[in-house]
Amino acid sequence: MDLDMASMASAIGVSVPVLRFLLCFVTTIPVSFLWRFVPTPFGKHLYSAASGALLSYLSFGFSSNLHFLVPMLLGYAAMLLYRRRCGIITFFIGFGYLIGCHVYYMSGDAWKEGGIDATGALMVLTLKVISCAINYNDGLLREEGLRESQKKNRLLKLPSLIEYFGYCLCCGSHFAGPVYEIKDYLDWTERKMIWAYQKEPSPYGATVRALLQAAFCMGLYVYLVPHFPLSRFTDPIYQEWGFWKRLGYQYMSGFTARWKYYFIWSISEASIIISGLGFTGWTDTSSPKTLWDRAKNVDILGVELAKSAVELPLVWNIQVSTWLRYYVYERLLQKGKKPGFFQLLATQTVSAVWHGLYPGYIIFFVQSALMIAGSRVIYRWQRAIPPSMAPLKMILAFMNFAYTLLVLNYSCVGFMVLSMRETLASYGSVYYIGTIVPIVVILLGRIIKPAKPARSKSRKEH
Repeated sequence: MDLDMASMASAIGVSVPVLRFLLCFVTTIPVSFLWRFVPTPFGKHLYSAASGALLSYLSFGFSSNLHFLVPMLLGYAAMLLYRRRCGIITFFIGFGYLIGCHVYYMSGDAWKEGGIDATGALMVLTLKVISCAINYNDGLLREEGLRESQKKNRLLKLPSLIEYFGYCLCCGSHFAGPVYEIKDYLDWTERKMIWAYQKEPSPYGATVRALLQAAFCMGLYVYLVPHFPLSRFTDPIYQEWGFWKRLGYQYMSGFTARWKYYFIWSISEASIIISGLGFTGWTDTSSPKTLWDRAKNVDILGVELAKSAVELPLVWNIQVSTWLRYYVYERLLQKGKKPGFFQLLATQTVSAVWHGLYPGYIIFFVQSALMIAGSRVIYRWQRAIPPSMAPLKMILAFMNFAYTLLVLNYSCVGFMVLSMRETLASYGSVYYIGTIVPIVVILLGRIIKPAKPARSKSRKEH
C-alpha cells in the first residue's frame, strides 16, 4: 500500500502525506452524500462527528482529534458555565490555542516543502467554535438594536454536546471550509426553515459543475506551477530581469497559486452541495432555479476580473470574509459612527493571525488593508464624476481595475513565500510599487475630496 501511495504521489508530483490528505478530502463527497440517508437527527449528528473524526485520523493521525477537542471542549465549557462572557472568552481561547499550534508546527514551512498537518482543519474549527459561543452569548440580548446577522444567527438555548460535535466536525467543511453557522446546521439536520421542503431540490447538477470546475483548476495549476516556481524569487536570474518582467512574474506567480485554492474550495463546494447543506433557496424568476450559495467559497472570475479591491472579500474565501465581517469588523463599530481604517486594519490583522504568525502573512494583510483603503478613494472619485463626463468615469473605473490587479498580485507574494527576507526581497525588486501606490492614493484622497453625488428624493426615502 505504501509503495502504491509513493508511486501515485510521484506520478502527480506531491508528497505521500499530501496525497493521503487529498484522497481523504475527496472522500468527503461520497461521505456527505451518505449523510442524506441517515434516518434521525441524532443519527445525523453522530454520523457528522464520527465521519469527520475518522477522516481526520486517516489524514493527520490520532493527535489531530486531540487538538480539535481542546478548543471544542473549552468553548462548550465557557457556554455552559459563563454565558454572559462566553463569546469573548472563547474568542481568546480559540485564537490562543490556534496560535500555539501555528508556532509549534510552523505549518507554512511544512506546506511549502510538501508536508501536511491538522492546523488547516483547526483553523476552520476555531471559527466555528467562536461563532457558536458568540451566537449563544447574543441569545441573552434584546432583539431590538441587534444587526440582522445577529438576529438570524443567535442561539436561545445551548446546543446538546452531540449537536455541537456534529457541527464542529461535519466532514463536508471540516478540512477546508466553508464556515457556516450552527443555526443553519441545526435547521438543515432537523429539516426546518428552507429545508422544510416537500420536494427536495436536486443537488446533482450543481455538484457535477463544482467537480468539473475542480478538475479544470487542478489541471491548470499542475500545468502552470513548474513554469512559475516560488524559488525563482531568490534565483540570481530573477534579479537580472528588468522591472516589467519581474512585475509580470509576480503577477503570474500569484495567478498560478490561486488555482490551487480554487481546486480545494471547488471540492468543498461539491461536498456541501451534495449533502444538501449548501442549499439557500430559489432564484426570484419566472422559472426558479436552485441556489447553493452557502457552499460557495470563491467566485473565480470575480477574483481575476475584480473591478475594485473592495470586491475581493466578497469573492475570495467568501465564508471566512463573512465571518470576519460578522464577528470582528461589525463588532468593532460604535453606534452612530462610520467604519474607518482602524476597523479594516483590525479585521485584516485578525485574519493574518488566523492564517499564522509568519511575517509574510502579517505583511500581506496589512497590505490588503492599504489596498482596500486606496481602492475606496478611487471609487469615491469615480462616483463624484457627473454622467455628462462618462469618458472620465470610465478612465477612473479602469484605473481602479488596474490598481487592484497590480497591488493584489504584488501583495500576495508575501502570502506565498512567508519569510520576511523573501517577502522584502520580492517587494524591493519592483521598488515597493504595490506599497507606495496605495499610500499615495490614500494621501491624495485626503487632499482631493470630491463632493458627494446628489441622491434623488426617492433614493433618500428608500
